[in-house]
Amino acid sequence: MQPTLVLMAAGMGSRYGGLKQLDGIGPHGEVIMDYSIYDALRAGFGKVVFVVRRSFEKEFELFARRFGGTVQYDIVLQEIENIPAGYSYPPGRTKPWGTNHAVMMAAPVVREPFAVLNADDYYGVHSFRIMADYLQSVTAGQNRYCMVGFQLGNTLSETGGVSRGICQVDAKQRLTGITECHQIQRINGHIRYLDDENNTVILAGDTPVSMNMWGFTPDYFAHSERLFKVFLQANSQNPKAEFYIPAAVNELIQSRAATVSILPTASQWFGVTYREDRPTVMKRLTQLHKEKVYPGKLF
Repeated sequence: MQPTLVLMAAGMGSRYGGLKQLDGIGPHGEVIMDYSIYDALRAGFGKVVFVVRRSFEKEFELFARRFGGTVQYDIVLQEIENIPAGYSYPPGRTKPWGTNHAVMMAAPVVREPFAVLNADDYYGVHSFRIMADYLQSVTAGQNRYCMVGFQLGNTLSETGGVSRGICQVDAKQRLTGITECHQIQRINGHIRYLDDENNTVILAGDTPVSMNMWGFTPDYFAHSERLFKVFLQANSQNPKAEFYIPAAVNELIQSRAATVSILPTASQWFGVTYREDRPTVMKRLTQLHKEKVYPGKLF
């Protein structure tokens, strides 16, 4: 059974200044998720699911037509009103509920193991290969998930500090927890950030971090539904609360409901969080084509 690729593409790109998911920044007008789709298909994935907002659904339909029938895909919508019956959202809420809410939107069209990742991040060829291998090994399994663990030093931005999920890993290469750290940057050759008490913390370049590249089996949808109800009850008056994947995964790990294997990679991550990131990403993608990692035209 071929796994499915779920691309979270419902962000509005407010910090970027536009719909960055569809910004053609490759040397032939490719968008970043073109590379994720290409890498996933050659690694053995069989289908793509785009999670988008209704306000730009038509743009994604036009984008998907470029594949000319060579890629099997579904488009699903993530909206604020997509909540369980009997629940409501607080006054002032204006957007959906975060990354794990996005995952839940794919439930009606996914029946096989699946990977989920950001549409506007580049993850590298190796990351998709190890993800595909893992998901194909757990086709009949449940509660055995995975996450591609990037090396912190390969995920930093040249334009400023970044937030990263620092992973705690046991001797069996299983995730035991994730701690979100902010404003991580390389200064004078050292990777550092300030903790909650304003102390400088130095981190090793090979520290494993989450870049939102997860692998699940379909039973994860039922776990998410249950945890989402708990989340909604706890945040009934909080218009800005977010239901993130790491929070849901941490809960499953702590309750021993599931295990998450870390799949280490030395792949170089990059993305376009800010408009200032665009020239650097363009240069990197052009170089990958020159090195024949990618052909002249992906699709």
